[in-house]
Amino acid sequence: MRIIKTTSIAEKSIRLLLVRKGQDLVARIPDKHERRYVEERFGDDRDTAQLNHLDHHLFVRRLAEEKVPANQLLEEARIAAHSMHPALNDLGITRLDIINGGVTPEETIAFAEGLALTSYQFLKYKTGEKEEKFSLDEIHLYDDGLTDDQVLKLDNLLRAVYIAKDLVNEPLSYLSAVQLSAEFEKMGKEAGFSVEVFNKKKIESLKMGGLLAVNKGSVDPPTFSIMTYHPQGAVNKNPIVLVGKGVVYDTGGLSLKPTLDSMDYMKCDMGGAAAVAGALYAAAKNNLPLWIIGLVPATDNRPDGNAYVPGDVVTMYDGTSVEVLNTDAEGRMILADALSYAKQYDPEVVIELSTLTGAAQMAIDKYGIVGMGNAGREIMDNLKICGEATSERIAEFPFWDEYKEHLKSDIADLKNIGGKYAGAITAGKFLEHFTDYPYIHLDIAGPSFNKIPFNYRGKGGSGVGVRILYNYLLNRSM
Repeated sequence: MRIIKTTSIAEKSIRLLLVRKGQDLVARIPDKHERRYVEERFGDDRDTAQLNHLDHHLFVRRLAEEKVPANQLLEEARIAAHSMHPALNDLGITRLDIINGGVTPEETIAFAEGLALTSYQFLKYKTGEKEEKFSLDEIHLYDDGLTDDQVLKLDNLLRAVYIAKDLVNEPLSYLSAVQLSAEFEKMGKEAGFSVEVFNKKKIESLKMGGLLAVNKGSVDPPTFSIMTYHPQGAVNKNPIVLVGKGVVYDTGGLSLKPTLDSMDYMKCDMGGAAAVAGALYAAAKNNLPLWIIGLVPATDNRPDGNAYVPGDVVTMYDGTSVEVLNTDAEGRMILADALSYAKQYDPEVVIELSTLTGAAQMAIDKYGIVGMGNAGREIMDNLKICGEATSERIAEFPFWDEYKEHLKSDIADLKNIGGKYAGAITAGKFLEHFTDYPYIHLDIAGPSFNKIPFNYRGKGGSGVGVRILYNYLLNRSM
């Protein structure tokens, strides 16, 4: 999929005209018969009209009135684009010219975004790929309010989301921890950031006990990836560090998950890692003047003969002893080592993303991200604004120190799970123990993977996290 800015409309191109609800269409549809037909269609409370000119088609799509909030306008534009995708695909349309006929340039961008994300497919393992592939390959935007640079940056961002979705959709049979790091190296070469990968021997020398403990049940070695984007003229003196959970498959370990509706889609447990890499990719491709570091500890979690067990005590990278009460709480074990490692960078802020808890998903389902942290109001509020703009919204949970009481162990410094209540928060407080800098924890367990299609986010890996992080980085770079 490519999105391109255009300054002219080919004579026989397939066109889609975006108009505002209640707008006078005389200037946009001069032919009175065609205009009457469109107005009659809209009069039936439909929002789409289609004119067949034999040698080309003209679609007219009506968007919401401007009286609704700006972020709602953008999300409605994305969803409107999603709703039009079947008709475009049925006609086998490969190129579509989208014309701004009276909406804001931001809505044109959002409409193209929704259409491009709807067009995503993961067909790598489909033998009948040609028959199933969506037809649309190019979207051309005709909008005087948009610059070539804006459209190019959108195209790069959506490429990053596509890559993140691909990573989440890949099965463990391909995407081991080692292969995940190789994918990061490929992304770095393409986008322009460096990647250093620690192998198992290096991880052992660093005594990253959490990552090594989770990896004990696997025949495949762990990795620890450090992605660095540090352009000349970066506006931040101290780096922004992004940390992503890289559990490439999670059985739960000896605390085995039930297969149905639990283990069967656990290839998505590296959604945080995919989001971090995707955000770095977009930032580098779009030349943001920011120093950004991405850290991804990666392994699978399996119940092999030497797997770590409930009751074990693990010494982490920073020396903290952790009593393991549940081997399915493995994400926090590997993230703790990464968060401790991040201290050496004296970061401006660390933002960590992980498919961490079922409690977060139970609380808000797939409709948003559970967020918490100690980084202060300005950073959290900026992230929430970016979440509203991208519809990757943050539901902020309390982060009170009283929740630390749930993590006290009788025999170690900490235990790796809390009690019956507030599971999403106690997981965040566990991770906070390993930080000494401004920290934000984003639990993406709910929206990271859709078992059934969910508007333009699709089915399978959603790529959640890439767009909110990129928007935060973009705003920080200005």
